[in-house]
Amino acid sequence: MPVIDYLHYVAELQGVEKTKIKERILEMVHICGLQAEKHKKIRELSKGYRQRVGLAQAMIHDPKVLILDEPTTGLDPNQIVEIRELIRKIGREKTVILSSHILAEVEATCDRILIINNGKIVADGSSGDLRKQAQGKEILKVTIEGGDINEIFSALQSLDSVGLVDFISKGDGTFEIQSKPQLTSRKDIFKLCVDKGWFLTELTPTETKLEDVFRELTLN
Repeated sequence: MPVIDYLHYVAELQGVEKTKIKERILEMVHICGLQAEKHKKIRELSKGYRQRVGLAQAMIHDPKVLILDEPTTGLDPNQIVEIRELIRKIGREKTVILSSHILAEVEATCDRILIINNGKIVADGSSGDLRKQAQGKEILKVTIEGGDINEIFSALQSLDSVGLVDFISKGDGTFEIQSKPQLTSRKDIFKLCVDKGWFLTELTPTETKLEDVFRELTLN
């Protein structure tokens, strides 16, 4: 069935007024970027364009809320970017609920994120809000030279403001350091290096991944 005929069929099923069906179809074709594909049969379309047709048919009756489940599954990188942009565009006009286990997808598309664990909402906010809510801990990437790697590791672990130390690269003395909740360990690390005569060549804050936030909120 051609795209335009399918949208007409769905519009009738959804109870769109007959006098408005043509107008709604043209609007959906424009919004979803289907102008060049509207007379093609759906089976001839790429997966990306079939997803666009799916969005068009879901909106043909102008619902107040649009619910999408894993809308970019199986798409190539270019198609994923296009569908994300389309979802954000739609989201400026109506409420879009996106259900997905691909957290990078959620972060790239949504301005508000809910994490549900065992039927309960355990987090609600922007990606930045969720990071703060879940962690409240500073994470630093630190490179220290001029000393024995094991001595440096032990000294960092002994700092009162440090909660966790892990190796990123033993070869160049690079560590990931997690400060204790509500504390910063930057000054303590700097003072330690001065006292020991070590060279602090990098001290960079590291943003917590949304995947890590999800694990912390759902495993505890």
